[in-house]
Amino acid sequence: MEKMKLKLLYSDLKSDIEVIEKELETALNSSSHFLNDASLHLLKAGGKRIRPVFVLLSAKFGHYDIEQMKKVAVSLELIHMASLVHDDVIDDSEMRRGRPTVKSQWNNRVAMYTGDFIFARALQYITDIDNPKAHEILSKTMVEICVGEVIQIEDKMQLDQNIRDYFRRIKRKTALLIASSCHLGAVVAGTDDQIASRLKRYGYYVGMSFQIIDDILDLTSTDKQLGKPAGSDLLQGNITLPVLLVRDDPAIRPLIEKALEGTITEDERQELLGKIRGSEAIKKAKKISDTYLQKALREVDALPQNSIKKSLRDIALYMGKRKF
Repeated sequence: MEKMKLKLLYSDLKSDIEVIEKELETALNSSSHFLNDASLHLLKAGGKRIRPVFVLLSAKFGHYDIEQMKKVAVSLELIHMASLVHDDVIDDSEMRRGRPTVKSQWNNRVAMYTGDFIFARALQYITDIDNPKAHEILSKTMVEICVGEVIQIEDKMQLDQNIRDYFRRIKRKTALLIASSCHLGAVVAGTDDQIASRLKRYGYYVGMSFQIIDDILDLTSTDKQLGKPAGSDLLQGNITLPVLLVRDDPAIRPLIEKALEGTITEDERQELLGKIRGSEAIKKAKKISDTYLQKALREVDALPQNSIKKSLRDIALYMGKRKF
């Protein structure tokens, strides 16, 4: 239902999104049956295709050419997909979007090579864009994503980390790729630098808001809605904003520590979720997410008059206010 609501917000792009979807299938085709099956397994799990949408919307402020834009959009979506495959290996995740992960369906080695293959395909697609700045943006983004993966490993289980560490982590995990989607769409479409920079900032703020909401929903949604146990981030050792905001509560911290140690029982998991849901942490985290959202909306307001501004505003509001 939520995915359908999102798709209605960019229904004008339906035919172009279908072009990108077909191109993604082509991009994931290889001579290896293993790679084919593993890559398509991930693609068929679906996704909101948020990054391609931001590429296309941002390109509407310049010279819009779907043949050019699809190369950018496919490249960015492939980077996102590759990072998910690698994330699932790092987090030892069995499920994603209600389906077995690549590492679960096959094994860690197949998953790592599948992720590498998808990353390589992303680079292959962007080489068709004759714009050195686009290559520079994408390469820097990929470096930062990789650095972010290592930082996430370093921060695992670290309950006493600084909240700034969390923001630094989600910047690289989510916000940078959304910012780069907006930036690349604008740059390849030939918009002026000021508009491109504003769209980049918009994407960054939306990405930060989106990830904070994602981390909240991991604790407030049901197991069925998530397709995995609620609180999975914490069970995997990933400390998110709501947890950081309640970690000093003497009634909650012992349960958090048990979750990190892997000794928490099912009853205790439910108790922990209930206590976090009933705390002020959820409201505080939502308020921080909303601060980023409002910054994103101010960037939209400052853009030149264009019918696309409404779509950018509506999608930002959806991503920052979604219930699941």
